[in-house]
Amino acid sequence: MPRKIAYLCLGMTAALLCGGGYAFYSAAPNGNAATRQPAPAGVPVVAAAVQSGDVPIYLRGIGTVVAYNTVTVRTQVQGQITQIAFTEGQRVHAGDLLAEIDPRPYQAQLDQAIGNLERDKALQANAQANLARDTPLLAKGWVTPQQVDLDKANVGQYTGAIQADQGVIENARVQLGFTRITSPIDGVAGIRQIDIGNIVHPTDASGIVVVTQIQPISVIFTLPESDLPEIQARQAKGTLTVLAYSQQGSTELGRGTLLLVNNEINQPTGTLQLKATFPNQAERLWPGQLVDARLLLDTRQDGLTIPAPAVQRGPSGSYVYVVKPDATVENRAVTVGQIGSKQALIDAGLQPGEEVVVDGQSKLQPGTRVTLLHGPAARAAKQEASDTAQQTVIP
Repeated sequence: MPRKIAYLCLGMTAALLCGGGYAFYSAAPNGNAATRQPAPAGVPVVAAAVQSGDVPIYLRGIGTVVAYNTVTVRTQVQGQITQIAFTEGQRVHAGDLLAEIDPRPYQAQLDQAIGNLERDKALQANAQANLARDTPLLAKGWVTPQQVDLDKANVGQYTGAIQADQGVIENARVQLGFTRITSPIDGVAGIRQIDIGNIVHPTDASGIVVVTQIQPISVIFTLPESDLPEIQARQAKGTLTVLAYSQQGSTELGRGTLLLVNNEINQPTGTLQLKATFPNQAERLWPGQLVDARLLLDTRQDGLTIPAPAVQRGPSGSYVYVVKPDATVENRAVTVGQIGSKQALIDAGLQPGEEVVVDGQSKLQPGTRVTLLHGPAARAAKQEASDTAQQTVIP
């Protein structure tokens, strides 16, 4: 009996050893479980391909929108305002009635001047009749030469009076016309400075209203004086285009043409002023508005561009992380021709089609394995990188 128990124990032990060995070799078919390690997970990043295309080259400056014409409408005669014919903010045209002054005093002056003219015309006719009557009588000796000379003097006197009356009438008509105050230009009426019933004078500083012309409109902006030779060289080839963007650089407000480069450089700041004119048909440019002005100098043919957040700064200059075919990254120096919050123009260091890391660079080193994000995760990361970029804009 003890021998049977011993055999049974030996059998159970052998079965346990075989089961353990099978489980071990099942987990590691080649018997190398101790040496096989799972591949490390790559750092999640967002990448974008290097693009090739035509890239505009801009010079950027801060500009101020200036009205093409601004007129403070004032009265040229004194009187009481009897009518306001515009509403604040109204679009007006040259010749449109804006206000009216009581015309009665000036109409009375005109009527009086016309009456004086008629009186002097009658006196002139009488003097001419006396001269015509006395001249034949002088030959017969029936009148004296002095009488004929007096008749001639009277004719000349009343002729001069008539001319003076005509001048007075013309002046009275002009003064009467000034009682109708009209817009001298096409534009937009501002805030009304006077109300009906007030007495206005030509010396009033505030005037009645300010009319501002906004079509076309101008933008005055500044650039470093070092850009002057290149601007002059481009101007010699033709008219230069200027774009106006919002201060954030995200919205185009208008396209115009460079009108002039100012005739002197501001020595304290080392800048030069430029003026551009815009049709402003959509009226998106408004006087006094600050804009991001961009002077288009040239268009780079087949230029290489990448998203601006891909460009990093280091002690040796600009660089990007390039994703290699084996899913690792390479730190590569690049020459940046122009950079913005959206795009960067690369002069050297990249080839079309290569992929560069756009987001996630803070966790990378040369040789780091990466996992490329796609879909919504990649779009969210790209948007975040774009929102946090602080560079010059390339439209």
